[in-house]
Amino acid sequence: MAPQVTVIPGDGVGPECIDAAQRIIDAAGVPIEWDHQEAGESVFRRGIASGVPQETIDSITRTRVVLKGPLGTPVGFGEKSANVTLRKLFETYANIRPVRELPGVSTRYSGSGVDLVVVRENVEDLYAGIEHMQTPGVAQCLKLISSKGSEKIARTAFEFARSEGRRSVVCATKSNIMKLTEGELKRTFERVALEYPDIESHHMIIDNAAHQLVKRPEQFDVIVTTNMNGDILSDLTSALVGGLGFAPSANLGSGVAIFEAVHGSAPKYAGKNVINPTAVILSSVMMLKHLQFFDAAETIENALFATLQKGVLTGDVVGYDRGSSTSDFASAIIANLGESVDGYTIRRGRPLAMPTPVADPVTVVPTERRVVGVDVFVESGLMPDELGPLLDRLVESSALRLKMISNRGTKVYPDGNTNIDVVDHYRCRFVLREEGELSRAEIRSLLSTIETDVDWVHLELLQEFDGAPAFTKAQGED
Repeated sequence: MAPQVTVIPGDGVGPECIDAAQRIIDAAGVPIEWDHQEAGESVFRRGIASGVPQETIDSITRTRVVLKGPLGTPVGFGEKSANVTLRKLFETYANIRPVRELPGVSTRYSGSGVDLVVVRENVEDLYAGIEHMQTPGVAQCLKLISSKGSEKIARTAFEFARSEGRRSVVCATKSNIMKLTEGELKRTFERVALEYPDIESHHMIIDNAAHQLVKRPEQFDVIVTTNMNGDILSDLTSALVGGLGFAPSANLGSGVAIFEAVHGSAPKYAGKNVINPTAVILSSVMMLKHLQFFDAAETIENALFATLQKGVLTGDVVGYDRGSSTSDFASAIIANLGESVDGYTIRRGRPLAMPTPVADPVTVVPTERRVVGVDVFVESGLMPDELGPLLDRLVESSALRLKMISNRGTKVYPDGNTNIDVVDHYRCRFVLREEGELSRAEIRSLLSTIETDVDWVHLELLQEFDGAPAFTKAQGED
């Protein structure tokens, strides 16, 4: 029985790219039953705030596989990105973005043998989109990195490396600065790596990874990283091989796979039959491997390489006044089915073993835990040498004492940095005067005490898990 695939043509140039991919797959004799559905701008205009109608959700729930064109997020109507809606709705937590040097496509790195994959965590981090204005002039975005999410993406990176016969996995984070959030992925990666002794692994600071990608990209095989880092790095890596027109991707989760180009809808080229469909075609090749049509995937990828080697190139590479049209490019690939290119070995691959989902939301259970203080974030127009003594006086008979005040992460009281250009958003760290555990009642009492003179806007518990502080210090804090 032919597998069903939900196909979403998308917006802008999406329908042209999807049509090219479908034509090639059909010409290769792959028995797929296409279920065409909608998402994106046309759905927003129907008043559906998510950009994804129920019939599309029902189709994906049934087929579990999606080939998707880029979706636009219109300005002025609609509430969310339809792309993000689909990723979060089906928990496609792993974004696989491969790039490799292509025949006939000349770049600064031609001849270096670029062939790497960015494995990007896809649902956590700053892209959780939890933001607040804490004062009229200070915004906050919560960076959420979980142990559970980190383990899934780390395992996916190693399993993907195994599935393609790759040698190494690099974990790229900013854990030297964000020791708890980015550090969570680093620590989890290093623990998981012990279970994959056949694959080389090491950690790299994200800015050095970006530097090394520009300097010597051929040293990389698989890079696993957090959501925003992965978004940025994968756009960088596409530039190494010719641009976003050559950058495919797969969004993988527990049972659902969404295949799409990295590029957007490019509305100014829509309907002109000039867009480069390679990214969508290569995304469809990834889809065929997922469906275990390995022979067809290899045949199509070889035909694409043969087409590029013969100089059939689209306008983004050679100029839109003389580049091949989208439809002619697809026809050339179809004509080259069965051909291959010397020196360009296809990674045939084998089925990817995704991590087994863990239903329990609690995956880390400390033996001991206690609350030792609280950070109270306040909105105040006072200067540090005014706010600090005021809070000291307010809590002088409390079980808590004011340990320090910071402004945008730097200690400003007591004996703080006087060179700081302060804003009206302070973190006030209160700790117990004596050894023990801080109760919720004592926190409520503290807030009741200080709110008579200071507007508090947010608080965070200062906790210890198994005796280790579960919070960081401000710059300059002892």
